[in-house]
Amino acid sequence: MNESILIVEDEDPIREMLIYSLTKEGFKVEQADSVKQAKDFITHRIPDLILLDWMLPGVSGVDFARSLRSDLLTRTVPIIMLTAKGAEADKVKALDTGADDYITKPFSTKELLARIRAVFRRTASEDLTQVLEIPGLLVDPSTCQVIAGKNNINLSPTEFRLLYFFISHPEKVFSRTQLLDKIWGENIYVEERTVDVHIRRLRKNLGTFGLDKNIQTVRSFGYKFSLK
Repeated sequence: MNESILIVEDEDPIREMLIYSLTKEGFKVEQADSVKQAKDFITHRIPDLILLDWMLPGVSGVDFARSLRSDLLTRTVPIIMLTAKGAEADKVKALDTGADDYITKPFSTKELLARIRAVFRRTASEDLTQVLEIPGLLVDPSTCQVIAGKNNINLSPTEFRLLYFFISHPEKVFSRTQLLDKIWGENIYVEERTVDVHIRRLRKNLGTFGLDKNIQTVRSFGYKFSLK
């Protein structure tokens, strides 16, 4: 196992527990107790995944996640947000930053490892080789670029996979459960609400170019991508 994980967590006991558990599972683990320290690390090496605490001193994890998504070098790095905030609105906010997943403290090591492995399985198993193009939009998996006209659209890794999947299956309706299985993977701890949040973010990003209407809600069932 060669995947590297950067833990950004200011609470020593939690950070040490994560380091122990992840190292034991064979991951290469780096650590930071602040956004500044995390930025210093990323300057020299881009991790394969970031475990990011919401409540950090100085710059919050939420703000840092947004900056990671706006940076060309880190916009495709998966982020799992660690948060003590369990309310629905807070979970939505965590995903709205561009995080691929969130896990609420206190969490079990088993659940965290399941979520991490699910992210890496998605990355390893994806067959994203073909450049897809529809009127007004080009999706290039080799560079993880989504181009509308001459403009790049910044998407999180999950949003990119979701868009690629939709365009690969035009006009076909998928339920939230089906999308979870196809994009996030089967047998993982992810709520159906997560799909809605990522759909909303994807629509928002495409909306600047008038392409949000392509992602249509099918009442009482799910979503589809329409070219009409």
